[in-house]
Amino acid sequence: MRTWYRPLVVFSALMAVTAVASVVGLLVDDRELLGAPIWLKPLKFSLSFVAFGLSWAWLLSLPERRPRFLGGTAWVIIAASLLEMVIIIGQVVRGKQSHFNTGTALDSMLFSVMGATVAILLLATMVLSIYIAARRLAPAAELLAIRFGMGISLLGMAVGILMTTASSGVEGITGAHSVGVLDGGPGMPLTGWSTTGGDLRAPHFIGMHALQLLPLLALAIRGRGERVSKRIVWAASVGYLGLVVLTTWQALRGQPLFSPDWVTGTALGALVVGVALGVLSAPRQPEVSAPPVEAERIPS
Repeated sequence: MRTWYRPLVVFSALMAVTAVASVVGLLVDDRELLGAPIWLKPLKFSLSFVAFGLSWAWLLSLPERRPRFLGGTAWVIIAASLLEMVIIIGQVVRGKQSHFNTGTALDSMLFSVMGATVAILLLATMVLSIYIAARRLAPAAELLAIRFGMGISLLGMAVGILMTTASSGVEGITGAHSVGVLDGGPGMPLTGWSTTGGDLRAPHFIGMHALQLLPLLALAIRGRGERVSKRIVWAASVGYLGLVVLTTWQALRGQPLFSPDWVTGTALGALVVGVALGVLSAPRQPEVSAPPVEAERIPS
């Protein structure tokens, strides 16, 4: 970790402190917003930013020589993320909804600023992803997992854009997490994802955290040999991408995550079978490299 990009490590540590402060808020502040404890949102965002920051702190340690623009882009990400968290916490203190809130001029302005920070965050992350993906900075299987992880994570971030186009059915609220039902209805513990309608936060969360899960998978199977590891990473990554697409489609059709109809269930079953076949088709024994051939000695 000594070589990890320090500003992002410090940012992650700050988000960890914010997460602890949010836990304290949950314990001492009994206010609720949209049927959930009001400090739950900053807690979830803080933890997500911890994972995001540490992942990129590691990824930016991979190039032997880090171009200056990479550091500048990382600082843009840090600034945008901090501004978003300041607005989220500020709205919590005010007892107001941060996302989609256009009820007053101040709320509308803050939501517009948040929209700008999300766009900047997405574009800056895309710049870093393209740079890292274009270079061979890790063994083949791990590099494949990194590339898929970055790409799927960007897709998960982009799912958030769909929330701004969803109908809230409430005056002064532009956008919604839920589809087919109003935000604030019955939800899952901790996540708050709707249990009566679709919820775009599910594919948003699943997609964003491919950046952590796929590289961790590649590291976990490192000892299986390059061909075996690549086959497993390919199967898992394509399956993960399919899961993000499937859960997005499910949410847009107004279905709760754990109450799919037969069409969604059949598609999920086919996806699971495809991933299993991909993994099982990998060679069971790691390839054995041929012994090096000694150069022929020429008598002097």
